[in-house]
Amino acid sequence: MSRVSTYLNFPRNTEEAFEFYRSVFGGEFCGGGVARFRDIPEQEGMPPVPEEDKDLIMHIELELPGGHILMGTDAPESMGFNVQFGNNIYINLEPDTKEETKKLFDALSAGGKVTMELQEMFWGAYFGSCTDKFGVQWMFNCPKK
Repeated sequence: MSRVSTYLNFPRNTEEAFEFYRSVFGGEFCGGGVARFRDIPEQEGMPPVPEEDKDLIMHIELELPGGHILMGTDAPESMGFNVQFGNNIYINLEPDTKEETKKLFDALSAGGKVTMELQEMFWGAYFGSCTDKFGVQWMFNCPKK
């Protein structure tokens, strides 16, 4: 396996979400930068991209600490998408220190909801979970060293 990533679909606010994630984790967008729907070459037999969708994000990547790649796209209704966030996707972060864990937890839970406060757990880790303001669920598992 060459890499593991998490792919997120958003209802027209991918750019806002990824700017937020970049403010939390730092770094630059990778994988060729930001691709927009206006970048799709016209192809025979394909309908043109609606004008109101051209500036939406077709693909974006951000490398998180530890090498995990977070990818995303806008999923416009005009292209048949109907984004419904569920409770089946978490992104698990395993920071090196409790301090880093707390910093990331506080930043990602701002404007969202804490589902489990950070605390020492029986399996020997500092653990907690939250849902960010975009509906994405995060788990934090900092092993004792």
